[in-house]
Amino acid sequence: MTRTLLATSLSLICLFSQATESVATPIAAAGVSKSSFATNPIVYFAITDRFYNGNPANDQSYGRKPDGAKEIGTFHGGDLAGLTVKLKEGYFRNLGVNAIWITAPYEQIRGWVQGGKEEFKHYAYHGYFALDYTVLDKNMGTPDELREFVDTAHAQGIRVLFDIVMNHPGYLDIETAHQLNIPVLWKGGYEQYTLKDYHGWIDYNADRKQWAEWWGGDWVRAGLNGYTAAGSSDLTMQLAYLPDFKTEQAKAVGLPAFLKKKADTRAVALPNATVRDYLVTWLTNWVRDYGVDGFRVDTAKHVEMASWQALKQAGNAALAEWKAKNPQKKIDDAPFWMVGEVFPHAVERTAYFDNGFDSLINFDLQDRKLDDPLELDRLYGDYARKLAAGSSEGKAFDVLSYLSSHDTRLYKRDQLITAGTALLLAPGGVQIFYGDETARPDGPASSGDPQQSTRSSMNWASPNTTVLAHWQKLGQFRARHPALARGVHRKLGDEPYAFSRIHGDDRVVAAPFAKGEVSIPVAHVYKDGQIVRDAYSGTSAKVEGGMVKLLAQGSVLLEAQ
Repeated sequence: MTRTLLATSLSLICLFSQATESVATPIAAAGVSKSSFATNPIVYFAITDRFYNGNPANDQSYGRKPDGAKEIGTFHGGDLAGLTVKLKEGYFRNLGVNAIWITAPYEQIRGWVQGGKEEFKHYAYHGYFALDYTVLDKNMGTPDELREFVDTAHAQGIRVLFDIVMNHPGYLDIETAHQLNIPVLWKGGYEQYTLKDYHGWIDYNADRKQWAEWWGGDWVRAGLNGYTAAGSSDLTMQLAYLPDFKTEQAKAVGLPAFLKKKADTRAVALPNATVRDYLVTWLTNWVRDYGVDGFRVDTAKHVEMASWQALKQAGNAALAEWKAKNPQKKIDDAPFWMVGEVFPHAVERTAYFDNGFDSLINFDLQDRKLDDPLELDRLYGDYARKLAAGSSEGKAFDVLSYLSSHDTRLYKRDQLITAGTALLLAPGGVQIFYGDETARPDGPASSGDPQQSTRSSMNWASPNTTVLAHWQKLGQFRARHPALARGVHRKLGDEPYAFSRIHGDDRVVAAPFAKGEVSIPVAHVYKDGQIVRDAYSGTSAKVEGGMVKLLAQGSVLLEAQ
């Protein structure tokens, strides 16, 4: 989220110191069993609002409306019910996905703030402007719809991950201030404010008693009367002028004033609780109540390590409690899982892995040259060696590599066959950003916030079925083989480029860009006379003289038959 928030801050001058059928067959084993999530994470990241609209009745909750223009920052209608529709169609299963990461579904600020350089109405469709951590945002759906989504995913062996934020809540927008009676608007402001004069209707110099009706100075840093000013370090700054939670302080706090009055909140006063205690409790209650399997943690470097340790411990306890109460719904007995965003972290083992994190987002892959076999082999070898070394002695260490991101850019749309191959054969965990598998086009953006273009609505009406079929084949192959994520990498040949990965009894050979009649050396992987299957073409061949000869159809993915 970091880059987007920095772009958004250009306009936030406030004083907050401010439908296609699947084209591949479902996953079928070819003499091997599927690998576990822990050894081989294949995570699909969906911005829920932009994915699929399963319940149009919730599209304009809290009075939210389209802006009548490019709809850059409005809610588009996607919801939890839509995710369930696609689960039931087998969409995620056919991609080999074993976890779905969704944007934070808890309640967001109800209105909008200025986006870009005052160019668009920026609603919290992305889940990064939290208002109430204890209730679902009505645009996302109902508790029953969340439960159905999680249960449906679990029945398919697919975990559910929430995107969460502990660094900051959302801005105070005019609509929220009006609806919750937070007395910091100038008289007539709610009736008259526009995109151009937005901040002029908020009294940023209101006295401390008025601003205490919001989060209050005990909870956050902000450039307001009665609030502590922000610091200059990563841990005390206001990212893009967002109020900064005081998660590091040992002081016990009460509920924020606005939550005491909010009719539908589930927040209750906790005895002798710090800001950290409240946030950890609120977030892990979703785990305890619904069986959420893990968190993708936003802006992790802006929160102290002790908070992440506390969140992981509470998440483990909450998930174990849910599984004990719901043994028929759980996938397995695996502990709670956390992956963090620490921009610009790459493939290296740092202190985050000793403080709650199982994995971190890998910002390295997107900028690599993925169509050059020589460079790709160097990258694969480097990743595999670092992951093996960092995971020695049973220590947690993994990365989640991606091609496209909501915070950076979409990978070139005409290169998604080659780049998708490189991603789905990479060591470590992988993340599919919604629409990379269908060549979803860029959407509208603003000059002040270009990352908004990465968040267009899913192209269900016009998916690139060729790209989708390719990603499905690679994804299903990966799902069966932990060797791709955890195995020893070894280059086998240049013409075509081929490599092996071996992890325990799991052995695979891949020739990512092979076409036509090819001979692939496999002597140290498979024995002469052994029959192997090319999972890409569906054909089988016998190993003769340490070689496999076959007709390649763009990639070769060999597995024991």
